This record gives sequence, structure tokens and C-alpha cells, in this order.
Amino acid sequence: MAKQEQQLTELLTPTVETAGYQLWGIELVRAGRHTTLRVFIDKADGITVEDCALISREISALLDVEDPIPTEYTLEVSSPGLDRPLFTEAQFTQYVGHKLEVKLTIPQDSRRKFKGLLTSFDGDMLVIEVDGKPYSLLFDNIDKANVVPVF
Repeated sequence: MAKQEQQLTELLTPTVETAGYQLWGIELVRAGRHTTLRVFIDKADGITVEDCALISREISALLDVEDPIPTEYTLEVSSPGLDRPLFTEAQFTQYVGHKLEVKLTIPQDSRRKFKGLLTSFDGDMLVIEVDGKPYSLLFDNIDKANVVPVF
């Protein structure tokens, strides 16, 4: 996780948890001069639009006071959804046995994208089986990972 995303996670977690939700993760996306802060929240019985609006108001006030992002940005609050992004070691551990789509920062075996079954995770290395072949991927090399929903 990038340093600024880690700082934002530490800043926002207490506010989100006090409201009764779990801070699933944060994405800080820069596209040219535009920045978007995506905050994913979760709770056992799911997330509604009203939940997102409530948390948006709560953390917006905190962000206005603390001002951790020096440029203009757009705040988006949502549920992680069925294709939930994975951010933490605990989340990867929770999804062992599920199909994932993983994008690496630095290519491995001449590829950056892997889509397959997460067969194991030990905190440093995850093993993803793609078309019957296991690939050991370094956790610190993961740029993005999402659960592949099963319908």
C-alpha cells in the first residue's frame, strides 16, 4: 500500500469504525490534474446508499479539518461489491480458495495479469493457480487484486 493511502487509512479507520462499519480499503487515484479518493466500507448485513452517504459526511468533515490531500479531489464512498478489491494480508487470507484477478507492478514470467484460484497465502507470497499451473507471486509486487464473482 502506498504511503499516502496508509496514512489515510490510519486517519479514517477510527471514524468509520465508530460509526459501526469496517474500512475495507482506500484507493487514491490520480489522473492528470484530477484526484479521486475511493473509500470502501463494509458491514455484515451489507451496505446501502444511505450508509455510503452517512460515512461520506463523516469522513468529509474529518478530511476538511485534517487536510491530508493538498490538491483538489473527489471523494467516493462505496461498498467493495462482489468483485471486491483486496488490500490487506487478512483479506487475502480470507479469500484463499476463491478465484482472483491479480495485476502485478513488475511483470513475472513475462506477464503482469493473473486470473485463477488463490490456493495459498503466507503473508509474503501467494500462490495462484492459472489453467492448472501454480504461480507464486510476491505480495509486495501486487498492484491490484480483485475477487472474481461467481454467479
